[in-house]
Amino acid sequence: MKFVCPLVVVKDIAASVRFYRELFGLEVEYDFGENVSFAGGPALQSLASFAQMTGVSEETIFCRPHNMELYFEEEEFDAFVSRLKAMPDIRYVHDVVEHPWGQRVVRIYDPNLHMIEIGESMEVVIRRCLAGGMSVEETAAKTQHPPEMVERIKNSCL
Repeated sequence: MKFVCPLVVVKDIAASVRFYRELFGLEVEYDFGENVSFAGGPALQSLASFAQMTGVSEETIFCRPHNMELYFEEEEFDAFVSRLKAMPDIRYVHDVVEHPWGQRVVRIYDPNLHMIEIGESMEVVIRRCLAGGMSVEETAAKTQHPPEMVERIKNSCL
């Protein structure tokens, strides 16, 4: 068995495709009208066709659940946040926060109120800790990553 991708049900497929393409740079791999798959990413399914295929009522599909999120990582986190701030229609779950392990993240909603987390990659966090003078051991403890990984990232920066 092979996991393929998450499928996200949306009210307006064209608006949702535009959102994911413009904000995340996702490339459409397949466009079947009612279903659009992004290369290496989620697939979108229109609300009406999903309800018809599954036999569930449309009213039960959108309830702004806070029990899952799509997760993206960004190497150029500050540039991404600047781009995000320039988009007036973005709805935030929360602005940028830094977790105890050093990773900065922001959470937003897509046009259909699906939660999306965008975090800086842990390699960026590890490089920042090392550049700030932390030892490999201190960085491993803070970031909760194995010392071997931290050492590998340190050596790749040399």
